[in-house]
Amino acid sequence: MRSKVDLQPAYVLHTQAFQNTSLLVDLFCVDYGRVRAVAKGARRAGSRTRAFLQPFQPVLVSLSGKTDLKSLISIEGSVNAMRLEGTRLFSGLYINELLVRLVMFQESIPELYRSYQEAIVALSGERDLHGILRKFELSLLDSLGYGINLECDCYSGEPITEQGHYLFHPDVGFEKLLSLTPGSRSNAAVFSGAELLALRDEDIQSSVHSKAARRLTRIALQVHLGDKPLASRELFARATTSD
Repeated sequence: MRSKVDLQPAYVLHTQAFQNTSLLVDLFCVDYGRVRAVAKGARRAGSRTRAFLQPFQPVLVSLSGKTDLKSLISIEGSVNAMRLEGTRLFSGLYINELLVRLVMFQESIPELYRSYQEAIVALSGERDLHGILRKFELSLLDSLGYGINLECDCYSGEPITEQGHYLFHPDVGFEKLLSLTPGSRSNAAVFSGAELLALRDEDIQSSVHSKAARRLTRIALQVHLGDKPLASRELFARATTSD
């Protein structure tokens, strides 16, 4: 990354207090991936900068600095912020947290930026929420080099069939089971071929296929997220409990 960048398209993923009056900002930039920068004085009353440091708002940022921690020189809005409410807001925060937790600093992944942009736009509309999230999760895994092969058995290379049952090995693939035992029936990592093919075809409208898709992406992501829980999930759980 150059020591100075002007008017880079980006989204704000996360902010936190820094020193007395500043903010530490995680940005997702189209050309530079995740970038961390200091927004000096952004916590002061009347700060123009802080007004733009909102999630889901496309911005143009200018940055400078020779180290991994940049200085935010300027920020301006490019179009209006996406208005997300309720479960769609928590879903957007979940997507942001996945990027903060899993994407390395200053790793250019333009295809993931496009997937993120598409997901945020879709969340602001009326498309199926679960379909949006599963599509983004698969795109994220693929962009990070952990893509899930929904086409064939990872050992034999034979195509996944609708009638088969498969054991998922994270970061490896699916292994066809010779038989479905009581133990494998209760194994969260076992999926029917019909469930996998539905996810491949982005056809997860049914409750059964939707739950299976969520179970699969959660297993695949958990390997890389580790034991630390996602704050966005806890926020959502508290909000729904209070209702």
